[in-house]
Amino acid sequence: MKVLSTGELHVAEGVLKKYLPRSYKVYGFLHGINRKKPSTLEFVVDSWPDFKVILCRPDPKNKRVQDFVKKVSFYSTDEDVLKKMLREEIDWSPFFLIGGSDISHEPTIKEVALENNVSQKSYIWVRLLYLPDTSYLPTSDVDSELESRISSLNLSHADTVNKTWKFGGDERGYRNIKNLISNFLSICIMDVRGKPVAWILMYDFCAVGLLYTLPEHRGKGYAKVLISTMAKKLHADGFPVYCFIEEENMVSYKLFKNMGFVEDSSYRAVWFQFNFSSFEKDAWYN
Repeated sequence: MKVLSTGELHVAEGVLKKYLPRSYKVYGFLHGINRKKPSTLEFVVDSWPDFKVILCRPDPKNKRVQDFVKKVSFYSTDEDVLKKMLREEIDWSPFFLIGGSDISHEPTIKEVALENNVSQKSYIWVRLLYLPDTSYLPTSDVDSELESRISSLNLSHADTVNKTWKFGGDERGYRNIKNLISNFLSICIMDVRGKPVAWILMYDFCAVGLLYTLPEHRGKGYAKVLISTMAKKLHADGFPVYCFIEEENMVSYKLFKNMGFVEDSSYRAVWFQFNFSSFEKDAWYN
């Protein structure tokens, strides 16, 4: 096994690009890190440069690791190699998440979790949607008044976003939102008093998410404006444009589909929790 150096992360990103869209999760982490976005992760491969599995995990040398929920992600083209890496390269003792993995790997993940005698559950199934090009976006008319209210979030808005986030509401969620607002792209629509009434953010794995409009401001087309604005900015900056949508969230699914996002209908991703008895609630922090 090999922990990748900074220079090798660029090579790994290029390799994973060949496997999009299924490799988006780890590719997104690498894409951000290679463009100087902060991270608490390190990347491990089974061999180099021709790897079959790439796994990202908390970097024990990073002092900020304890500020966030422990998270693990991987992309694999070989189940036996994946099983070996899950056994040897992960600390299974504390609460942690494996996020965004192909549902086909579920039996392997459960087998290794059972070997380590840890509680586990799959708690979110998601669809992966991506925008091949901004030409897929429908044309939308944004008048000058609305355009003048499009801005980005700042740290004073972190508490508001955290309180409305399904997987937030606590101190860890607040720290996560602060990190995203400080270091990653966000778009919001302000009211006449300069308060955000709708917003969308980018996760540290470069997926768009946390799309939300305050109830009293819904029905005005704000979500479409946010998605379109975010997608165009990401595309212009060379970032991937993709998202994970929870399987039962048909409203968001239809919205993104109508916005030109496409889906590999044969692919599903899943989030797992381990040792969750020591953690009070579900968390989707990666």
